[in-house]
Order: sequence, then structure tokens, then C-alpha cells
Amino acid sequence: MTRTTETLPSDYFEDKYKSDIDPWRFRTSGYEQEKYVATVAALTKPLYDMALEAGCSIGVLSRLLAPRCARLVAIDASATAIAAAKASGPSNVSFEVQRLPEQFPAGRFDLIVLSEILYYFSRSDLMRVAAGCVEAIAPEGEILLCHWLGETDYPLTGHEASDLFAEHVVTKMPVRVIVRNDVYRLERFLAK
Repeated sequence: MTRTTETLPSDYFEDKYKSDIDPWRFRTSGYEQEKYVATVAALTKPLYDMALEAGCSIGVLSRLLAPRCARLVAIDASATAIAAAKASGPSNVSFEVQRLPEQFPAGRFDLIVLSEILYYFSRSDLMRVAAGCVEAIAPEGEILLCHWLGETDYPLTGHEASDLFAEHVVTKMPVRVIVRNDVYRLERFLAK
């Protein structure tokens, strides 16, 4: 399998959602459902004032995060995915078309969730995403990462994406807890 080295373009995702509104079976896959339950269970606080979910897709995980957030900003590069997410999104969730790293949302977040998106970035763009997270994370905030560990043709593997991110946030987010590390890696970073 030949791996690309460039960040996947927005059109890649837009084309997928136009062909099939749930191309990765977020609504029906047992893998996805179990991963979402584990992700929400990994949260350390009962409620977050301001949260960011990057790569929200059609909003399946967003709906599970929403009860734990006073306000959740959920972003995706695909306008088609965001339109689907808005159709059934909770009122405390703001769904927005934005592309990382160029359009990192303004504000301070006490929770940032990056679920299965970092391996779509080139190494340099992943570093920019990590820098954006470090700048945006509130004192005592947390970041959750989750990445599938199987083989892909994306720019990075799940392990590479996770470890590169960790290298770039360690000074502000020194506490790294790997919650799960078999089919997917679920981990939490805590700000100091």
C-alpha cells in the first residue's frame, strides 16, 4: 500500500459524503459505537464549559459529547457532513465548516476531541494542529485523541499521528494517559 505524504484535501471528504452520507458507518458500526462509548467514558469531568470536536463528520460523537458540554463547537471540512450533523444536532452544539490547520476555531476550550483525524495530515500540518491545540486549551483542560491502528494509505499511521502529537504538546500537556491501545488508541492529555 502506497502512503501519501500530503494532507488529504477537503474534496476527498466532501466527495465521500456526497456519495454516501455515512461512508465509515458511524451510525451503525459496532466498532464505532464501542469506540464512542469508550471515548465519552474517558472524559475526566462531568461537565465542560467550552469544548471543541474537530472532524465531527455527521455528528454522531457530537450528540454523545453534547450532554457533557455547556457548549460544543463541532467542525468538519465537509459542508455536506456538517449539513447532516446540523439536521439532528443538539441546541448546545455549533456545527461549523472549518478546515484544520488553516481555520482553527477562536476561543479557549477546556476539552478538545480529535477522533480519527490526525492521520489525515502531513507531519507539518499535524504540528500546526498540535500548536493550535496548545494555544487554545484552557488551563487544566484536556485533549482526547482516538485513532484506528490498522494499515491505511493516509499520510500517517495511528501510532505515528498519536506520537507526533504528543511530542508537540508535551510542554503544556505533560500528562499523557493511554486508555486503550489495541484496535485503536484512545488517549488523554492534561494541561498543567
